[in-house]
Amino acid sequence: MRVRPTALPWRQRLLTLTAALSLGLPLTALSETAFEYQRPDISPETSSGNEEKPGWSTQEFAVAAANPLATDAGYQILKAGGSAIDAAIAVQMVLTLVEPQSSGIGGGSFLVYYDGEEVRAYDGRETAPASVDETLFLDGDDEPLAFMKAVASGRSVGVPGTLRMLEMAHGAHGKLPWAKLFEPAITLADEGFPVSPRLHQSIAATDALRDDEHAAEYYYTEEGEPLPQGHRLTNPALAVTLEKIAAEKSPALHTGKVAEDIVARVRHHPDITGTLSLEDMATYRALERDPLCTDWRAYRVCGFPPPSSGHLTVMQILGTLEKLPALEVALDDGLPDVDWLHRFLEASRLAFADRGRYIADPDFVEAPGGDWSLMLAPEYLEERAELIEAEQSMGSGGASPGNPGTLSTAWAVQPTQPEYGTSHISIVDAQGNALAMTSSIEQAFGARILSDGGTDLRGGFMLNNELTDFSFSPTNDAGTPIANRVEPGKRPRSSMSPTLVFEREGDQRGELVASLGSPGGAAIIHYTARSLVAMLDWGLNAQQALDLPHAITLGGSVYLEAGRFPSAIQQALRERGHDVEERELTSGLQAIQRTDEGFFGGADPRREGVVMGD
Repeated sequence: MRVRPTALPWRQRLLTLTAALSLGLPLTALSETAFEYQRPDISPETSSGNEEKPGWSTQEFAVAAANPLATDAGYQILKAGGSAIDAAIAVQMVLTLVEPQSSGIGGGSFLVYYDGEEVRAYDGRETAPASVDETLFLDGDDEPLAFMKAVASGRSVGVPGTLRMLEMAHGAHGKLPWAKLFEPAITLADEGFPVSPRLHQSIAATDALRDDEHAAEYYYTEEGEPLPQGHRLTNPALAVTLEKIAAEKSPALHTGKVAEDIVARVRHHPDITGTLSLEDMATYRALERDPLCTDWRAYRVCGFPPPSSGHLTVMQILGTLEKLPALEVALDDGLPDVDWLHRFLEASRLAFADRGRYIADPDFVEAPGGDWSLMLAPEYLEERAELIEAEQSMGSGGASPGNPGTLSTAWAVQPTQPEYGTSHISIVDAQGNALAMTSSIEQAFGARILSDGGTDLRGGFMLNNELTDFSFSPTNDAGTPIANRVEPGKRPRSSMSPTLVFEREGDQRGELVASLGSPGGAAIIHYTARSLVAMLDWGLNAQQALDLPHAITLGGSVYLEAGRFPSAIQQALRERGHDVEERELTSGLQAIQRTDEGFFGGADPRREGVVMGD
């Protein structure tokens, strides 16, 4: 499918964005054989919380990321002849600096990569330390810790994996020298960058940052106030750390002074200590896994396998909807119709029930029937679709897991827990290589632990709290084990859903159609699924799809994006048995789709992201 959006040329688009968001054009007169980073004149956007984005047309390549400085770094790398993976590394290093509340070198990532011939999946998910056991998040009375108490502690920190994963992918697909890719982030860390509205708001909303002496000194003024929007913030500790990584690659983080500082801050946490060790850091391995590619309508949708639940749950939702009778209307006056919303929410309940029972790290948990694809088998989804009634919701807790295949072990259903954080990057380069990469430290500012990398300088990078993605309870009340319980060396289940879409030509994969993904905890699944429907089924362009309001359920209450749905829709859902609440649903979707002229990119209006390209 090719989309022909009505859009201005890229440079006119960027000028429109400049007027709207106070952005400046990047200085990118670079040769094809050399790279010299040139700092762009980019200021923070306004702090409305929902900024209209125009969508961006490009012809040769495109990069979409959650902050304009990060997008520009990727743009300059692509302009210099770098590959998509080269650009992703530059983008992620800048995000570590300018969006520290969401992702960074102290966290983990999933990357789906298309090299023009094959789709590959690179796993940089954090792992549990070797010394933990399933009681990690239980208190002295064998009761689960309060969630936020567990988050802001040494116990929540997993062994970071983003850097090792990016090093692995660069070895296979990189074109520019590794060290060159760090120049944008090092320059910005040395010279400073303006604190964006989102970073300011995140600091103001995260009181636990004050409990970390190093973070309190860095993120607050001498008067104890959150750094204001526009404040020029340098990060000398991160600059020195990135210089070491540029020279020594991932061993600079996983061994030596940087690793020693990470481990010391975890093991000497002032409230709840963790057991992360230098051996855990040194022995971490990124993995290449087989991607999951699923046929849906006229497309082949490729995403990440477990330990991510993203692709399986997204495609269960879409596959279940496909088994229901066709609707005459799905969009009504620019909003999803009540009938479609009801079906989407019911399919989500069923998919999340399966997710809660079956999906976990595949090195520890066997797939139902020994094959994850059985969860997407047409006959199984047909059975699940038959459980959806047109006029009556299953209601909170009404959806039970199905039986997609014989299990050698019967897992208990994991209780619902909060999930947060994350950032998404989508890139297509001039050679046709494409990637979708979702990266996270989990909660805002992760474990609220700032490592200076052993430099004794101001700043640094945040450590993740990804281990709180494990089930706090190892078993249910009957003693049946939960698949996603804590175990040594295990990777916690994720909802990250980096997605590449291709045309389907019989049994073959055709041309690239789109790259997309989002942050948002468990709601990533809903955001991605709805965006796929909007782009591929309803015919909206990437920006129009990302602009649509959100509706989600994790199996209990329905959450509608605050202020986006009229009371008539809310009441109609209540009449069908949904427990409806309004809530801020701050996704951070990024999407790039192929068009007849090249590419068209969209950035979520709820965040600071932009798309750039030529």
